[in-house]
Amino acid sequence: MRSFGSDNNSGVDPQIMQALMSANNDHTIAYGDDPWTHEAKGAIRTLLGEKEVEPFFLFNGTGANVVALQACTLPFHSILCAATAHIAVDECGAPVKMTGAALKEIPTPDGKLTPALVRPYLHGFGFEHHSQPKVIAISQTTELGTLYTPQEIKALADLAHNHDMILFMDGTRIANACAFLDVPLREMTVDAGVDIFTLGGTKNGLMFGEALVPLRKELAENMRYYRKQTTQLYSKMRFISAQFIPYLNENIWLKNAKRSNDAAQKLYDEIDRIGGIEITQPVQSNALFLILPREITDKLRERYFFYDWDESRNEVRLVCSWDTTDEDIRDFVDYLKELIS
Repeated sequence: MRSFGSDNNSGVDPQIMQALMSANNDHTIAYGDDPWTHEAKGAIRTLLGEKEVEPFFLFNGTGANVVALQACTLPFHSILCAATAHIAVDECGAPVKMTGAALKEIPTPDGKLTPALVRPYLHGFGFEHHSQPKVIAISQTTELGTLYTPQEIKALADLAHNHDMILFMDGTRIANACAFLDVPLREMTVDAGVDIFTLGGTKNGLMFGEALVPLRKELAENMRYYRKQTTQLYSKMRFISAQFIPYLNENIWLKNAKRSNDAAQKLYDEIDRIGGIEITQPVQSNALFLILPREITDKLRERYFFYDWDESRNEVRLVCSWDTTDEDIRDFVDYLKELIS
């Protein structure tokens, strides 16, 4: 079944599958003390130009987010995020349960935090009756498909650091942002003042696995223990890390992100030509948000799987993947035209 439901629905990039097959040979030391994990860590260090960085590999995005936030907070802290953020909406309360910290959800028009939106929440410092603001958490790209420029990230980092806070970036789709803006990963993270971020793989051609990259030494200090307690330490670590070697060294992360971005732009162009369909967010990554009549949506679902976003106004989300084809787009658009006519 081909669909526009999620980039989680796509398969595994053949080069990544080959890397998994190649790693499936002989015995090696478990829990990450293996050649593949050491090489994958080196690939991340090279990409960032940071020799002292200690990356950690985990199963999935929610686990990576939770482990990152555990490293950043104490139970009396608070985490500031957009109201649409994955940690607020789609992680079943895991960040709050696992950290004990309060989650402060900030309404935004486009999924993006700005210093102006965050500042009203920066109060109560040193007051024992209030949770203490400690983390500004952003998603790159956002859950609305929009993205932060390095300058926008730097502005939030400066705000966080001026208040002795931490900037965390959920980078499950950070490759899509780098591809769209044509900027290197370092410029999006290290140079922009990010303190800790995740580097996604699952949505972009990997079978499973994310990397968590603390850019401050004190955040990495206890990371291995948080990872273990959060059940994110994989004994056969080589099968996560082996994927990241070609993913990064052979630029698969950028190539696949560009493919999904380009597919979304093609889908947008075709839908926009139909006319009368409201696209609710700028298309800056691999997702489209649009408003359709309910009867059209119901008919589309007879052939395609996708999610409602805001049912109150019949807004739906379409997501392209690294393997979305021109034929996928053409068939969907032709059926949409047929239904509208």
